[in-house]
Amino acid sequence: MRPLPCLALLAFAITVTAAPTDDVYKHGPDSMPQPGVPQGKISDWVKLPSEAYPGTLHDYCIYVPAQYEAATPASLMIFQDGQAFLRATGDYRVPAVFDNLIYRREMPVTIAVFINPGRKPEQPEASAADWGDRSTNRPQEYNALDDKYARVIVDELLPVLNKQFNLSKNPNDRAIGGASSGAIAAFTVAWHRPDQFSKVLSTIGSFTNIRGGHVYPDLIRSTVKKPIRIFLQDGVNDNRGLRGEGAAATYSPDRDWHAQNIKMVAALTEKGYDANFTWGIGTHSSKQGGAILPEMLRWLWRDYPRTDDARDMSNRTLLVPAGYTPPAPATKAP
Repeated sequence: MRPLPCLALLAFAITVTAAPTDDVYKHGPDSMPQPGVPQGKISDWVKLPSEAYPGTLHDYCIYVPAQYEAATPASLMIFQDGQAFLRATGDYRVPAVFDNLIYRREMPVTIAVFINPGRKPEQPEASAADWGDRSTNRPQEYNALDDKYARVIVDELLPVLNKQFNLSKNPNDRAIGGASSGAIAAFTVAWHRPDQFSKVLSTIGSFTNIRGGHVYPDLIRSTVKKPIRIFLQDGVNDNRGLRGEGAAATYSPDRDWHAQNIKMVAALTEKGYDANFTWGIGTHSSKQGGAILPEMLRWLWRDYPRTDDARDMSNRTLLVPAGYTPPAPATKAP
């Protein structure tokens, strides 16, 4: 008998089962450039000075879809930790996802803005490995529950964008999202300013006691329902509030990321919010959130206005004949 092949097979099996849980999440075709799909344009990074946080600058850049026309108001979506959501080889790959979904009319023509946490001129820019917790104003801006970061978005960024683009003023045409601390920041903006943003995307959201974010479930229950639609994603292996190892480990409920996300969904559901969620097996990682981003966006934008007139082919990307003009609205006979 020759036992070596069996040993090799066993080693292979152990390697497979020991693979990180996040590796099970893979990008689909919606997250990749597709032949025949027009690509939007991405601007250079611009620095936005802040009055809400004096002395800081927020770097941001803008994705403009190929279908944008200045004569028609566009929808808007803003991503916190913008550099992470923008990268073509990152977890989220927003430009490619937007290209595909907008082309297929699965979401409206939407301008995306990628904004990074505020930083002072002497601080380094955020990198792929460092989201800015140690080099920017991220901990304060994203995790606090006051309205200061909402002022950055609504009072400082939006006026600049409105000068450049024809953006819809309807909050139902505006979404805001982020990951981890960026997710709670996005929710806080909508919480303070639902008149400006009605849609929220939250992946591995830090609704924990970093700067008091664990109070949101109780706050949601005790406050009149706001016009917010939200999709939350998290993994059961997210940070679970444990300090130490084994039987000696201590547990802090308000520092349990997954438990707090579950509490958020329970409070939102109890209060009657338009909320959806998915719990995977991942860690505090953007792998699952990135893999399912297209489906989360479809859900957030699921009811944007589209014609249902059988004669109107303006929504039918692949079927519109050359020179086609939509028919005039039918009128009733007197």
